[in-house]
Amino acid sequence: MPDATHPEFLHPPVRVDGPVRLAEADPGWPAQFVRQKERIAAALGARALQIEHVGSTSVAGLAAKPVIDIVLVVTDSAEEAAYVPDLEAAGYVLRVREPDWHEHRFLSDSDRDVQVHVFSGGSSEVARMLQFRDRLRSRPDERKLYEQTKRRLAAQRWDYVQDYADAKSAVVEEIIARAQADLGQ
Repeated sequence: MPDATHPEFLHPPVRVDGPVRLAEADPGWPAQFVRQKERIAAALGARALQIEHVGSTSVAGLAAKPVIDIVLVVTDSAEEAAYVPDLEAAGYVLRVREPDWHEHRFLSDSDRDVQVHVFSGGSSEVARMLQFRDRLRSRPDERKLYEQTKRRLAAQRWDYVQDYADAKSAVVEEIIARAQADLGQ
Protein backbone atom coordinates (compact mmCIF):
# COMPACT_ATOMS: atom_id res chain seq x y z
CA MET A 1 0.00 0.00 0.00
CA PRO A 2 1.43 3.41 -0.95
CA ASP A 3 2.27 5.86 1.80
CA ALA A 4 1.72 9.62 1.77
CA THR A 5 5.12 10.34 0.22
CA HIS A 6 4.67 8.29 -2.96
CA PRO A 7 2.21 8.40 -5.82
CA GLU A 8 -0.44 5.75 -5.90
CA PHE A 9 -0.33 4.10 -9.32
CA LEU A 10 -3.73 2.69 -10.20
CA HIS A 11 -2.36 1.38 -13.50
CA PRO A 12 1.25 0.50 -14.35
CA PRO A 13 3.45 3.41 -15.42
CA VAL A 14 4.23 3.67 -19.13
CA ARG A 15 7.37 1.71 -20.02
CA VAL A 16 9.48 2.86 -22.92
CA ASP A 17 12.56 0.59 -22.69
CA GLY A 18 14.52 2.74 -25.09
CA PRO A 19 14.55 6.26 -26.47
CA VAL A 20 11.49 8.50 -26.28
CA ARG A 21 9.88 9.34 -29.62
CA LEU A 22 9.49 13.04 -30.26
CA ALA A 23 7.33 14.24 -33.12
CA GLU A 24 7.93 17.44 -35.03
CA ALA A 25 5.51 20.22 -34.12
CA ASP A 26 2.03 19.54 -35.44
CA PRO A 27 -0.24 22.52 -36.21
CA GLY A 28 -3.21 20.23 -35.41
CA TRP A 29 -2.35 19.92 -31.71
CA PRO A 30 -4.28 23.06 -30.64
CA ALA A 31 -7.44 21.73 -32.35
CA GLN A 32 -6.98 18.39 -30.58
CA PHE A 33 -6.83 20.29 -27.29
CA VAL A 34 -10.02 22.21 -28.10
CA ARG A 35 -11.87 18.91 -28.71
CA GLN A 36 -10.63 17.59 -25.35
CA LYS A 37 -11.53 20.83 -23.58
CA GLU A 38 -15.06 20.58 -24.95
CA ARG A 39 -15.25 16.93 -23.86
CA ILE A 40 -14.14 17.79 -20.31
CA ALA A 41 -16.42 20.82 -20.12
CA ALA A 42 -19.38 18.72 -21.29
CA ALA A 43 -18.62 16.12 -18.62
CA LEU A 44 -18.09 18.54 -15.73
CA GLY A 45 -19.87 21.77 -16.58
CA ALA A 46 -19.16 24.50 -14.02
CA ARG A 47 -17.12 22.08 -11.88
CA ALA A 48 -14.30 22.60 -14.40
CA LEU A 49 -12.98 25.89 -13.08
CA GLN A 50 -10.14 26.10 -15.59
CA ILE A 51 -9.01 23.93 -18.52
CA GLU A 52 -5.64 24.78 -20.06
CA HIS A 53 -3.42 23.29 -22.75
CA VAL A 54 0.06 22.81 -21.29
CA GLY A 55 3.15 20.80 -22.13
CA SER A 56 5.12 20.85 -25.33
CA THR A 57 2.14 20.37 -27.65
CA SER A 58 0.82 23.73 -26.39
CA VAL A 59 3.85 25.58 -27.78
CA ALA A 60 3.86 26.28 -31.52
CA GLY A 61 6.97 25.04 -33.27
CA LEU A 62 8.17 22.79 -30.44
CA ALA A 63 8.89 19.09 -31.01
CA ALA A 64 7.00 16.92 -28.52
CA LYS A 65 5.78 13.53 -27.56
CA PRO A 66 2.48 13.54 -29.46
CA VAL A 67 0.45 13.76 -26.25
CA ILE A 68 -1.97 16.53 -25.39
CA ASP A 69 -1.37 17.62 -21.77
CA ILE A 70 -4.22 19.39 -20.03
CA VAL A 71 -4.45 21.12 -16.67
CA LEU A 72 -7.89 20.84 -15.15
CA VAL A 73 -8.70 22.88 -12.06
CA VAL A 74 -11.57 21.78 -9.83
CA THR A 75 -12.60 23.05 -6.41
CA ASP A 76 -10.93 20.18 -4.52
CA SER A 77 -8.97 17.59 -6.47
CA ALA A 78 -8.89 15.28 -3.42
CA GLU A 79 -12.69 15.04 -3.61
CA GLU A 80 -12.64 12.55 -6.49
CA ALA A 81 -16.32 11.69 -6.24
CA ALA A 82 -17.11 15.23 -7.41
CA TYR A 83 -15.47 14.81 -10.82
CA VAL A 84 -13.76 11.46 -11.51
CA PRO A 85 -16.93 9.42 -12.25
CA ASP A 86 -18.02 11.95 -14.86
CA LEU A 87 -14.57 12.03 -16.46
CA GLU A 88 -14.51 8.23 -16.51
CA ALA A 89 -17.94 8.22 -18.17
CA ALA A 90 -16.44 10.55 -20.80
CA GLY A 91 -13.67 8.00 -21.49
CA TYR A 92 -10.81 9.07 -19.22
CA VAL A 93 -9.06 6.67 -16.85
CA LEU A 94 -7.77 7.65 -13.39
CA ARG A 95 -4.18 6.43 -13.35
CA VAL A 96 -2.34 8.16 -10.49
CA ARG A 97 -3.11 9.82 -7.17
CA GLU A 98 -0.49 12.08 -5.58
CA PRO A 99 -1.97 13.31 -2.30
CA ASP A 100 1.39 14.66 -1.11
CA TRP A 101 2.01 16.72 -4.27
CA HIS A 102 -0.70 19.37 -4.60
CA GLU A 103 -3.39 16.64 -4.35
CA HIS A 104 -2.60 15.97 -8.02
CA ARG A 105 -4.69 13.44 -9.90
CA PHE A 106 -3.64 12.13 -13.30
CA LEU A 107 -6.07 10.76 -15.84
CA SER A 108 -5.55 9.82 -19.44
CA ASP A 109 -7.57 8.92 -22.43
CA SER A 110 -7.81 5.17 -22.96
CA ASP A 111 -5.10 5.32 -25.65
CA ARG A 112 -2.95 7.66 -23.49
CA ASP A 113 -2.56 10.38 -26.14
CA VAL A 114 -4.36 12.80 -23.82
CA GLN A 115 -3.22 13.41 -20.25
CA VAL A 116 -5.28 15.36 -17.74
CA HIS A 117 -3.55 16.79 -14.66
CA VAL A 118 -6.12 17.73 -12.02
CA PHE A 119 -5.39 20.28 -9.30
CA SER A 120 -7.44 22.19 -6.75
CA GLY A 121 -8.25 25.84 -7.24
CA GLY A 122 -5.40 28.02 -5.99
CA SER A 123 -2.69 25.38 -6.50
CA SER A 124 0.69 27.01 -7.03
CA GLU A 125 1.60 24.23 -9.47
CA VAL A 126 -1.01 25.43 -11.97
CA ALA A 127 0.57 28.88 -12.01
CA ARG A 128 4.03 27.36 -12.50
CA MET A 129 2.87 25.20 -15.41
CA LEU A 130 1.26 28.18 -17.10
CA GLN A 131 4.35 30.36 -16.52
CA PHE A 132 6.50 27.68 -18.15
CA ARG A 133 4.16 27.35 -21.13
CA ASP A 134 3.87 31.09 -21.59
CA ARG A 135 7.63 31.58 -21.32
CA LEU A 136 8.23 29.01 -24.06
CA ARG A 137 5.56 30.61 -26.23
CA SER A 138 7.02 34.10 -25.89
CA ARG A 139 10.78 33.47 -25.78
CA PRO A 140 12.37 31.71 -28.79
CA ASP A 141 15.67 31.39 -26.89
CA GLU A 142 13.99 29.48 -24.04
CA ARG A 143 12.04 27.33 -26.50
CA LYS A 144 15.28 26.47 -28.32
CA LEU A 145 17.07 25.60 -25.06
CA TYR A 146 14.20 23.39 -23.96
CA GLU A 147 13.93 21.64 -27.33
CA GLN A 148 17.67 20.95 -27.47
CA THR A 149 17.49 19.46 -23.97
CA LYS A 150 14.47 17.36 -24.90
CA ARG A 151 16.10 16.01 -28.07
CA ARG A 152 19.33 15.16 -26.25
CA LEU A 153 17.49 13.37 -23.45
CA ALA A 154 14.93 11.68 -25.71
CA ALA A 155 17.74 9.98 -27.63
CA GLN A 156 18.91 8.19 -24.47
CA ARG A 157 17.55 4.88 -23.22
CA TRP A 158 14.81 5.14 -20.60
CA ASP A 159 12.92 2.47 -18.67
CA TYR A 160 9.87 4.66 -18.13
CA VAL A 161 8.54 7.80 -19.79
CA GLN A 162 8.49 9.44 -16.34
CA ASP A 163 12.28 8.95 -16.07
CA TYR A 164 12.70 11.05 -19.22
CA ALA A 165 10.30 13.68 -17.84
CA ASP A 166 12.20 13.80 -14.55
CA ALA A 167 15.51 14.26 -16.39
CA LYS A 168 14.17 17.50 -17.89
CA SER A 169 13.41 18.96 -14.45
CA ALA A 170 16.59 21.03 -14.11
CA VAL A 171 16.05 22.97 -17.34
CA VAL A 172 12.34 23.36 -16.60
CA GLU A 173 13.15 24.85 -13.18
CA GLU A 174 15.72 27.21 -14.73
CA ILE A 175 13.18 28.49 -17.26
CA ILE A 176 10.48 28.94 -14.61
CA ALA A 177 12.94 30.79 -12.36
CA ARG A 178 13.77 33.23 -15.17
CA ALA A 179 10.06 33.72 -15.92
CA GLN A 180 9.35 34.44 -12.25
CA ALA A 181 12.33 36.80 -12.00
CA ASP A 182 11.05 38.74 -15.01
CA LEU A 183 7.66 39.00 -13.28
CA GLY A 184 9.30 40.14 -10.04
CA GLN A 185 8.24 37.04 -8.11
